[in-house]
Amino acid sequence: MSTPENEMTSTHERTAAGTPQGPAGTPEGAATSPRNDTRDTHPRAHCGIGTDGRITFRLPPTTTPRPQLLLRLRPKKGRPETALHVLDLEPDPDRFDGHRQAVLEPHPVLDEGRWDVYLLPEPGAERRRLRPGLRDLRALVDGHLRDRPSPITARVPYVTKDGFLALRAWRRTAHAEARAIGVGDRALTVTARLHGAELREDATVRLRLRGTDTVRTLRPRADDDARSFSFTAGPGDLTVDGGGGGGIWDVFVRPAADAPPIRVARLLDDVADRKHVHVYPAIEADGSAFRPYYTVDNDLAIEVT
Repeated sequence: MSTPENEMTSTHERTAAGTPQGPAGTPEGAATSPRNDTRDTHPRAHCGIGTDGRITFRLPPTTTPRPQLLLRLRPKKGRPETALHVLDLEPDPDRFDGHRQAVLEPHPVLDEGRWDVYLLPEPGAERRRLRPGLRDLRALVDGHLRDRPSPITARVPYVTKDGFLALRAWRRTAHAEARAIGVGDRALTVTARLHGAELREDATVRLRLRGTDTVRTLRPRADDDARSFSFTAGPGDLTVDGGGGGGIWDVFVRPAADAPPIRVARLLDDVADRKHVHVYPAIEADGSAFRPYYTVDNDLAIEVT
């Protein structure tokens, strides 16, 4: 049985030198990394995050008196910018050599999405992308163990594919945090915990076939705290009507019959993009393969091929 719950690696450890590793063990964005290209003039920013979600960005001295840090919500392709958040870069109280820092408080809550991080040498000046320095994310590693009130928010600094600093943010009214996924010979078992809601006696797990109105309903096994639960799904629950073909089942929990469904996902730790980090084997049964995976938004889904 595969249970990647215990396979988590701290992002702080993986990026202590500010250079994340790509799939083949080579530095992600190596072609533009300052370590590999002495012509790279993008400034670097260190950052650290606390258990309360407060993020501190630290930058080297600037030549302008009023530098700022700009967070830009990355728009969808072809869409205009819709959200910007500007922070003043103040003198770093722990340094006496001109270094600067900006603090992103837990409130106001950022919209869900990917936020690119820029330096504004002064208000109204042309923005400059920032390279990552040290990213201390140790406070996030066990974040899934702490109960969260509604709305549930999570923010993880990460490095983009082209080697720049960015911030992944989630904001949800309620959330079901996937904790462990066990893949057996004929079924998969998911263990999760609710945040911002409680399970009632009529709670259900709902598997929705993407792009259709087809929904399969399962009964969760709830713990006494009405928060933690598990469920098991087998080929009979995941086979597409009519047989043959494939599809993707998105996973939700409905805590009560009159409550809206809540997406099952894994958001509350230090991994910004887990699709290629937590990879699960497939169940081979009845001529099809059933494989759980995390989407680009870290939501749980089950692929049938």
